[in-house]
Amino acid sequence: MPVDYQNLWDTMQVNNVNDVVSAAKEILKNESRYQSVVSGTNIPWQFVGITHYREADCDFTCHPHNGDSLKQRTVDVPAGRPLTGNPPFTWEESAKDCYITLKKLDQVTDWGIVSLLSHFEAFNGLGYQLYHSTVLSPYVWSFTNHYTSGKYASDGKFDPNLVDKEVGCAPLYKYLSDKTLGLV
Repeated sequence: MPVDYQNLWDTMQVNNVNDVVSAAKEILKNESRYQSVVSGTNIPWQFVGITHYREADCDFTCHPHNGDSLKQRTVDVPAGRPLTGNPPFTWEESAKDCYITLKKLDQVTDWGIVSLLSHFEAFNGLGYQLYHSTVLSPYVWSFTNHYTSGKYASDGKFDPNLVDKEVGCAPLYKYLSDKTLGLV
């Protein structure tokens, strides 16, 4: 059964607002760096900032693909990135490989909320939809009313009792895009 992203977005209630705001402010500190990576594309800079937060805690010494060190090619999934160039990589080199060369997000023409949320989930993997359909992806929904527990502890290792401690993409996007909330 496909995820009804529009309904989930419309009914989302944000939990732990202070934590969400704190994470959003951390992303905002580097808005210009995120914008520079996607300049000339239609990829929202917020997508880059949010996935960088989720994958690497906004650490610019780590690959945005998965948080591995820029001192070498990625080891974790997706392994061996970037395919070209020699380590150590700059964050910008790796980010362009991640978002444009590998994920081809520059080819996405619809960045409406449904598309955006589905791309967030696909960025992390569709294991929840495919194998744990009663758990909405914590990558997207953590810190909202749509998520309580269940998380992949590592690639392929699901723990139904594990609780995601990072802010999800959906509440972060809400706070980074809603000018009425006073952050942007």
